[in-house]
Amino acid sequence: MKKLIGILFLFASLSVFAQQQEKPLVQFTGVIYNADSTTSVVPYVSVTNISYHNTTTIANYRGYFSFVAHEQDTIRFTAIGFAPVTVVIPANVSNKSYVAKIKITPQINNLPTFRVFPWATTDEFRRDFIAAKLADDDLEIARKNVSRASLAALSNTLPRDGQEIQSANAQAMHNNIVNSHSITNPLLNPLAWGSLIKSITEGDKSRNSEN
Repeated sequence: MKKLIGILFLFASLSVFAQQQEKPLVQFTGVIYNADSTTSVVPYVSVTNISYHNTTTIANYRGYFSFVAHEQDTIRFTAIGFAPVTVVIPANVSNKSYVAKIKITPQINNLPTFRVFPWATTDEFRRDFIAAKLADDDLEIARKNVSRASLAALSNTLPRDGQEIQSANAQAMHNNIVNSHSITNPLLNPLAWGSLIKSITEGDKSRNSEN
């Protein structure tokens, strides 16, 4: 009985294999497109022949593929970020060639949140948290930038801009004009006082000599 079952199983396997071999060969060619765009191709898509030992080929960078398969073979297209698509090659293909335009749809996979904590214990976290130096906020940064020490350091290192140079030149020209037209009071000059006293003294001497 066991031998009979084994013989029947062998004949069934040979029959399936013969049917597979009897299917006509077809040159399956196509281009893989993004279903959300009519012109955007999807490169490097895995093309698997599920009906023939899961034979896999890869489309090129333009989404083009071409390989030999059998009529009525089931072909699966898979790519990262896209939903898989299954295509069955029809029977009685003319010219032993089947051309298809494959469209695959983008697929978003939401992964669960994964949190990484660099501290092994809560004591280590507490110690690092207490010792941590907080960064300055915008107000503190602005206060440091306009402090007296910062402005003094900048004035010593930064060159003057065009507006500062123009203001300094204008002030110098104004001072020269004012000083050139000003009348100086001789009584406010110590040298003038010396000359006045000398002239008075000489005048007194000349008068005494005349008398």
